[in-house]
Amino acid sequence: MNNTKWMHLSEIACLITKGTTPTTLGYEFQESGINFLKIECFDDNGRYIESKVTHISEECNKKLKRSQLEAGDILFSIAGAIGRVAVVTEKMLPANTNQALAIIRIKNDDIYLPYIKILLTSPIIKKQFERKKQGVAQLNISLKDINDLEIPLPEYNEQVKFASLFEKIANIINFRKCEHQLLDDLIKARFVEMFGDPVINPKGYPIVSISELFDVGSSKRVFESEWRESGVPFYRAREIVKLSKDGFVDNELFIEEDLYDKYKEKYGVPKTDDMMVTGVGTLGVCYIVKPSDIFYFKDGNTLWFKNKNKCSVRFIKEQYETDFVRKQIEANANVSTVGTYTISNAKETKVLLPSLEEQNCFDKFVDQIDKSKSVVQKALDEAQLLFDSLMQKYFG
Repeated sequence: MNNTKWMHLSEIACLITKGTTPTTLGYEFQESGINFLKIECFDDNGRYIESKVTHISEECNKKLKRSQLEAGDILFSIAGAIGRVAVVTEKMLPANTNQALAIIRIKNDDIYLPYIKILLTSPIIKKQFERKKQGVAQLNISLKDINDLEIPLPEYNEQVKFASLFEKIANIINFRKCEHQLLDDLIKARFVEMFGDPVINPKGYPIVSISELFDVGSSKRVFESEWRESGVPFYRAREIVKLSKDGFVDNELFIEEDLYDKYKEKYGVPKTDDMMVTGVGTLGVCYIVKPSDIFYFKDGNTLWFKNKNKCSVRFIKEQYETDFVRKQIEANANVSTVGTYTISNAKETKVLLPSLEEQNCFDKFVDQIDKSKSVVQKALDEAQLLFDSLMQKYFG
């Protein structure tokens, strides 16, 4: 774009701030009143989920004057699901928010807000945070980081053209993501149709412990000094979550092949149809090991379910997304200050066990859905590549 200036976000914003958790000031959440918006009130694409909204009193809202929201405010998540972007509308007001969402207020006739929203979700911004992340175990974003973001700012009419083009591509991306989610929902619906709600267990299936179906353990310790920039991929819980969600991960940690071979020979490594389960962070997220997978993993972060070939692994993985298993994990996690899903807790986790014939029937259905998901994922990847390449073309 011609006549593009690069500026810090603070140079065009009249306000960049964040809120506070009401309970720290002695106020409780309530069933009605002023809307209190948290990260979970918006999906990955910034769409408003009204059912997730909690509420605070008028008095509390006055106390939290700094974070009272206005229409047109841009919300940028700086904790939890970092980088989620949404724009406040009249429908959401009156409203307030907490410290996990940065409030970016721009009142400048030379700025087209949809352009800024698109830009904040772009690789340009992500790369700036990735540079900050280097050498840090967990990325934390401050208001200073938001203020210091460098953004390209063309003339107003160019901003409008740019936003229009990228909104069209973003809509395609969002549509493909919705398709993908609907296919996942179809698997869940089929599960309930075949087996009923596991909490109720209307068909009276046997209930067994995970230890009857898997040998549950973890890895041998790999010290941070043994992490490398290349070699055999080394996964933590966050990589397992990414693999479970997307089927791939851009890994950043590795170990030497010699160390991997040593552990493989002495202790074994994950094999096809074993299941990896997260034990910290987002608990109980499952990933089934593929024939092509070669990796090692962080002890304690991730549990290793070694398949005894007594069940369909995919059937068990689906149960880990039901309330029946989730509530077991949450109950055990609440015992400690920091939520964890331990080896002993995993061994005792209960699951339904229909006949193998029924499980295999479910597997065949999932196979067909997976083929459709692959087609959708390819289209999604192509749309994302177009978005990223055009961003690179315009801004380098």
